[in-house]
Amino acid sequence: MIAVLMAATALALVFPSEGALRETARTVSNIGIFVLFLVNGMRIDRGEIARGLMNWRYFAPLMIWVFGVMALGGVGFARLADGLLPPQVALGFLFLGALPSTIQSATSYTTLAGGNIALAVVGAALINIAGVFISAPLFALLAGSEAADVGIEAVVRIGMILILPFVIGQAVQRWTRDWVIARKARIVWLDRIVIGIAVYVAMSGAVEQGLVRMFDPSSWLWLLLLTVAFLVIAHLAAWFVSAMLGYPVADRKAFLFAGAQKSVAIGAPLAAILFAPDVAGFVIAPLLLYHLLQLIMAAPIAKRLSARH
Repeated sequence: MIAVLMAATALALVFPSEGALRETARTVSNIGIFVLFLVNGMRIDRGEIARGLMNWRYFAPLMIWVFGVMALGGVGFARLADGLLPPQVALGFLFLGALPSTIQSATSYTTLAGGNIALAVVGAALINIAGVFISAPLFALLAGSEAADVGIEAVVRIGMILILPFVIGQAVQRWTRDWVIARKARIVWLDRIVIGIAVYVAMSGAVEQGLVRMFDPSSWLWLLLLTVAFLVIAHLAAWFVSAMLGYPVADRKAFLFAGAQKSVAIGAPLAAILFAPDVAGFVIAPLLLYHLLQLIMAAPIAKRLSARH
């Protein structure tokens, strides 16, 4: 995933999609997003969703943490970034805070850390499903009407490109889930390619609007420092909050990675739907950096936690 994100960003910097090519790329991106969420609907077991909802003592605090505390953290970091970074990039911290956690890496690092794998899988899946419905209106509510206009047209696009295919996938998974699970390795590449295309389209618009010219070395440094601070605080706070909730160590490990990580798999497609290409690239800049850093930082954390029981 790190290689895909870096390649998509580099390609946008060197060969940004412009004019008719940009519209074609955006259409291809939307089709890819539709297919990706259709497959997600096929592979997430309805029984797992039901079992997760039954475990309200874990799931309810996780929901409040991801869409409450982390979202407010995004508001705080957006205000810190205001004046230090271009306004749309500062707004990206708020967008970052409103997103759900990532399924693949949250479950992988929970496994590496020796945590509660079943809880991690169900919790991250439920958070991602909720994020499809919650993240956009939550972002609009926190950003205000001047910064984010999630009107009827945007709601329809989200419904048609994200929610509709997921619902279709859930409806037909009785006949298709085994086929999808048997091709898990290929599906992983579908995730990466679709996300890469969405990132390429978004970054192309930002490059066309002067992303490189707007960022001097001090701006890059501030973006890095603020993103690292958000990432570190999120992980530390999630770990201590899970202790305050009285979870056993295995459940704390699942809460840590499901609560502190953020999903580019939801964020990049959602940004591609919500924002014009010349805006989306700026807004997802903190998300891309956060995602890259969380993948790098999570491995040593998981290895260190693997000794705790």
